[in-house]
Amino acid sequence: MMIKENMAIQQERDLIFCRNRVKEVAGKIGMGLVNQTKLITATSELARNMLIYGGGGIMRLEIITRGKLEGIQLTFEDKGPGIADVDKAMQDGFTTGRTLGMGLPGAKRLVNEFSIQSTPGKGTTVKILKWKNG
Repeated sequence: MMIKENMAIQQERDLIFCRNRVKEVAGKIGMGLVNQTKLITATSELARNMLIYGGGGIMRLEIITRGKLEGIQLTFEDKGPGIADVDKAMQDGFTTGRTLGMGLPGAKRLVNEFSIQSTPGKGTTVKILKWKNG
């Protein structure tokens, strides 16, 4: 199965559509409920961060196959102010807003692969991958 699509996240209601689409695709590839929940939670955190801190952006969804592994890769890309100190942002409890500061490090713990690139003044790209059975 080949799925590659982009979804704009510009307002609160886009978050719901985004989560629902991830859940739908995860179900289609046979991802178990626990892994679906982890992926949807990470999606929700990252999409919300992109909306709040990056002024919105694009989420790319694609099914990835590596040998016998199958999973879902999501890329969140915004053109916002960027993150001045990515290492600090990846620490539990660090926040620039009125939140628990669990977004980025929490999302990282929920997925199999996580990468972040951010350039102050240019934006942030976060890429996550969750394997169907992992």
